[in-house]
Order: sequence, then C-alpha cells, then structure tokens
Amino acid sequence: MTARWPRAVSPLLWAFVLLSVVHLGALLAGVLPVVQITKPALMPVLVGYALARGGPPLLAGALLFGCGGDTFLQIGGDLAFLVGMGSFAAGHVCYLLLFARYGAAPAGGRRGRTAAAGAAYAVLLAGTVVLLWPDLPAELRIPVAGYSLLLTAMAFGALRAGPWAAVGGLLFLLSDTLIASRIAHWPQLPVPQFWIMLTYVAAQWALADGVRRSIATAPWSTPRREGELRTAGAP
Repeated sequence: MTARWPRAVSPLLWAFVLLSVVHLGALLAGVLPVVQITKPALMPVLVGYALARGGPPLLAGALLFGCGGDTFLQIGGDLAFLVGMGSFAAGHVCYLLLFARYGAAPAGGRRGRTAAAGAAYAVLLAGTVVLLWPDLPAELRIPVAGYSLLLTAMAFGALRAGPWAAVGGLLFLLSDTLIASRIAHWPQLPVPQFWIMLTYVAAQWALADGVRRSIATAPWSTPRREGELRTAGAP
C-alpha cells in the first residue's frame, strides 16, 4: 500500500502526536477549555494521516465514528452517552469489516490458539458485564451489555489483522471498561479521564496502523495485484 500524499504523512503524524500530548497534558493540568477543543480534533487528524498513508475509506469511517463518540461523550448526560456509544459501535462495525476483508484467517496450528483466545475474550466479556451490572444505572444496563459484546467482538477480530491491531483492540477494551467503571461509581485512579484517553488514543493509533500493515501484506495488495495484471498481459 503506497502513500497517497507522501509529503503530508510526516506533518500529519507530528500533528497527531502533538495534539495528543497537548490533550493529555491538559487533562493532567485540569485545563478544561483545552481538553474540550482538542478532544474532537484527535481522530480527524489521525484520519488525515491514515488516508495520506493510503488507508481505505472504511478506516477513515471507523476513526470518524470515534470522533462522533468523543464529541457526544464530552457533552454529558444519558442521552448524549447513548448517542456517543452508538457512534463508537458503528466504528467497531467498520473495524470488523476491515478485519474480515484484509485480515488473515487462522490456519493450521493457529486455529487452536485462536479458539483459546476467543474463549478468553468470552470469559472477559462475561466477567466484566456480571461485575458491572449491579452498579450500572438500570436504563444503561442493556445498552452497555450490547455495546460490550460488539466491542469484544472487535477486539477479538483484531487478531486477524496482526499484533498491532490486536494490541489496539485490547487497549480499546481497557479504555471503555474504565469508562464503564466510572459510570458504575467504582473507585478510580487519579485523574481517571487521563487514563481513559491515554489508552483510547493509543488504541485508535494501533488499530489504524495494524489495519494499514495488514493491507500492505495482504495477497491482494496493490503492488502484487499490479504484478499479476502485468503477467497476465493486461494493459
């Protein structure tokens, strides 16, 4: 997968890094206006970087749905929370489609490890929902459980796209579990929003880079496909 806009890659990468540092620093310092301005800007900048590197539109969609979730969760209130969670859920569907299209299906000895990983993710999902359930507001229990199922499916599906994407899926699980623990009024780490955003930003970066790497090594990636067409005598 070749870069679409090679001159824009480095500036967009540094813009994303700088914006992330500023956002996380503002969280630690408690500078709310900077937090509110930088949070919705994070994913659009990462979208620009992903597209500049040659990422597919579906990856841009996954990240932009993340931006929608960031924006609505920042508003506050149950309705905004549900809309934000729905936006994140749409992003997870985009990721699942990306993993199905570009990921590698387990083969041979990997199938046993994949089945074991699936069982571990299922246990993790069940344990988290069971523990959170009594402490969640009644009106959020079913939506949170359904979202958790989709999130866990995305994290498990990320295994198909390689180690970077797999790490991203796990970090997304951790980030959203931290959010759910706040809603359930569990004891929190100092500056809880910092840890939520640190794991979230790292998750989206790892997922985007994992998808890019998966596409670059796929048997139907552009350079190999072009070679096959030339071999076949196509114009």
